[in-house]
Amino acid sequence: MRIYLVILILTLSIHTKGQEKYPKNTFQSPLDIPLVLAGTFGELRSNHFHSGIDIKTQQREGLPVYAIESASVTRIKISHWGYGKALYITHSNGYTSVYGHLQKFSPKIEKYIKKIQYKKQSYEVEAFPDYGELKVDKGEIIAYTGNTGGSSGPHLHFEIRSSVSSKPINPLLYGYEVRDATNPILLNLYAYPLSKNSQINKNGDKTQINFIRQADGSFLADKTYAFGTIGIGFNGYDRQDMAANKNGIYSVQQLVNGKVYSDFNFETFSFAETRYINTLIDYDHFGKYNQRIVKCFKEPSNKLSIYNTLHNDGKIVVNEGLSYNVELFLKDLAGNITKVTIPIEGKKQKVRSPKKVDTTQNYLVSKKPNNYDLGIAKVYFPANTFYKDFYIDLKKGNDTVKIHNNRIAAHRNFTITFDVSKYTSKEKQQLFIARLNSKLKPSHTTTYKRSNTFTARTKNLGTYILAKDTVAPVITPKNFKEKQWLNNYNYLSLEIVDDLSGISTYNAYLNGEWILMSYEYKTNTITYDFDDKILDKKECNLKIIVTDNVGNTTTYKSTFYRK
Repeated sequence: MRIYLVILILTLSIHTKGQEKYPKNTFQSPLDIPLVLAGTFGELRSNHFHSGIDIKTQQREGLPVYAIESASVTRIKISHWGYGKALYITHSNGYTSVYGHLQKFSPKIEKYIKKIQYKKQSYEVEAFPDYGELKVDKGEIIAYTGNTGGSSGPHLHFEIRSSVSSKPINPLLYGYEVRDATNPILLNLYAYPLSKNSQINKNGDKTQINFIRQADGSFLADKTYAFGTIGIGFNGYDRQDMAANKNGIYSVQQLVNGKVYSDFNFETFSFAETRYINTLIDYDHFGKYNQRIVKCFKEPSNKLSIYNTLHNDGKIVVNEGLSYNVELFLKDLAGNITKVTIPIEGKKQKVRSPKKVDTTQNYLVSKKPNNYDLGIAKVYFPANTFYKDFYIDLKKGNDTVKIHNNRIAAHRNFTITFDVSKYTSKEKQQLFIARLNSKLKPSHTTTYKRSNTFTARTKNLGTYILAKDTVAPVITPKNFKEKQWLNNYNYLSLEIVDDLSGISTYNAYLNGEWILMSYEYKTNTITYDFDDKILDKKECNLKIIVTDNVGNTTTYKSTFYRK
């Protein structure tokens, strides 16, 4: 208990010092509703850490978004994916605020970006206004919340970055109030043998450790018998008040016999390092069970800068006959702490379950480039594509190639090249490289076509095939009919669908003039806003051209009337 109190005091002290770096009373809230979080900064996501906070918008779109401080808009990006409609505002105090998944911008910003969209005849654009060109005042409405891009529901993605380094910083360090009286949740606990002869409870492989809650709210694990170098891992989450979302834990501290062995938090990180999340988690376990175990020890390939303290890379050397008291402290920014104690006794035992090693005829050395000939395709892995050496499973079929599985993470792109010399010119046009998903359905991979070779660059292991798409996209009107009067309509809406290679481009014309249509891939919907006011005739002739990723094209024509 005494050690626990010392750690608590030290944690609160470090917590306070960390927060003193950042201004607390400078920025206002981006929304005028209570801040309830659907996602926290540093949260573990696929191949990256979450770089902001996701603020719930009461399951609604269209809430006003406010500039948190007087500033200048320096970047506007509109994309089908990612942040969707996003706004970047640079402040004079060295910070940049970012607002993502927006429904639309304020009138002056909307006017600015639509002019560029019409000039480029593209919905997807990126603009960098000169500093001072688009000024905004503190508290000014700059946009409205939405669900654009890679959002799975209405919310505001909000970031604060350093304008100098572009590193995102945890927004909650700036004094934003989020109600949180809940300790982080511990779900599972694991121990890893890390040296040649190490063992845990007569097991040579990863071992789950049971634990029970104590009267004071902490957890006590079963006594663990181990020998050699081992590491501890856990999976869990944090939860703020007023929401059931399973959010990320802010910081983790591991002590062994009272000494800090590892200590890391999510105060900040760089985008350049974010993919190294795959070395922080047990990626093999994630590939099998879609569950992220966080390692309290640091792998040799781990280049993350989130660590404050590391002793022996967080690894524990367990000697015969000695006892070790391992403590984990899982913390959030509100000061809530979950503690788990793991008693370990050094004891060398006969191993009943030796470590399993999947062997194949191909052993890949990660620091060297590797080439493999799989008959219909060749695979090239540049040096340092992977984080570690391993036996790679490669198989060739009549029309497929298997490149290992999803339990190994790739850090860099590798290349797959298919020989297509046996196909006719027409067949080549309809073919593309696809990765088979879990339901064995082909998923389009960007394919670079040259004469007799097709190439794809990807970071995803799995089974690849040459797929053929002969069917053009389908275009269906959603909110209007042929020759209908649309006087009271605010927009036109159509569905565009391609079931195989996917939509590549779409263009719409009204009375021969290009019009801007937004595309929401989650609902397969394109929409034209009548507020663009380029209608100059009562009879309106609409033409839409949609092309898929192999060039199959559908043209839709319709006439409607509007006064």
